[in-house]
Amino acid sequence: MAAALPEPTDETLMLRYAAGEAAAFAPLYARHKDGVWRYLLRGSHNEASTAELFQDVWASVVRSRHRYQPTARFATWLYRLAHNRLVDHWRAAKPHDELDEEAQQLASHEHEAPAARAVQSEQGARLIAALTALAPEQREAFLLQAEGGLSLEEIATTQGVGRETVKSRLRYALVKLRKELADVWP
Repeated sequence: MAAALPEPTDETLMLRYAAGEAAAFAPLYARHKDGVWRYLLRGSHNEASTAELFQDVWASVVRSRHRYQPTARFATWLYRLAHNRLVDHWRAAKPHDELDEEAQQLASHEHEAPAARAVQSEQGARLIAALTALAPEQREAFLLQAEGGLSLEEIATTQGVGRETVKSRLRYALVKLRKELADVWP
């Protein structure tokens, strides 16, 4: 009876894969897929994000195969790729993405309640009416600042007036809006 050959190491498989032996990838993937998935899931706390990150990590392995050097264990190299991808994910995450699922559901249910929608609809209609009642130059200055995020100088250039004129238009617009919406806008 012949002795079974020992399984090739991860490093050996990766070097063979880098050299063009595509079949060497399958055992590497099989050995590490579950651990990488769990690592990414614990780091992202979201299954959809985890699936995307998981694909990105393995795509990085494929893209980086020719640069792989067995200076450390393959698993160390692989998890470094996963860590870097997870850090990129955290950096790109918006603040509202950090809310856990339960908090998002509670917020959405409260927001979608008929009473809340009615109040929002009423407040929206009142705001539109108050904006419509402003002089056109005041309305434009207010919207350029509030919606467009323009500075006083940028509004002045857009409207073709001086900075002090813009300040005056904004001041009058805010006084009128606060008066009209005093019960909801302190």
